[in-house]
Amino acid sequence: MSHLRISDAARFLGVSDDTVRRWISAGSLASVTDSSGRMAVDGRELASLAQQQARAATDTSGTSSSARNRFVGLVTAVRADAVMAQVELQCGPFRVVSLMSSEAVDELGLEPGSVAVAVIKSTNVIVESLEGHS
Repeated sequence: MSHLRISDAARFLGVSDDTVRRWISAGSLASVTDSSGRMAVDGRELASLAQQQARAATDTSGTSSSARNRFVGLVTAVRADAVMAQVELQCGPFRVVSLMSSEAVDELGLEPGSVAVAVIKSTNVIVESLEGHS
């Protein structure tokens, strides 16, 4: 079972350490004692709370798609040459970068400040563990 320090839990949820401590005091989040005797939270419980607390912008496009990973965001940068472009979006706390044709950027009217949806569908997603192996 994974236990996370209060400071790490706060960082993953984008809140202060004090907020996590208040949630523990209020009974919204259970605390445990880690192997070093410090207060910590259970990783599974934190993951559940993270899902409940997620505040992604709503996709109001009405588009039907098989892609489940749709992130509404704000275009923050566009770097384009004659053929290709790099478009950056800030989707909540996440930065998403896409490479596309400069023609597509023009057709979509993408520029810093415009709202766009990043649709991510991939059969190759790399996930790395930050915990030691047992």
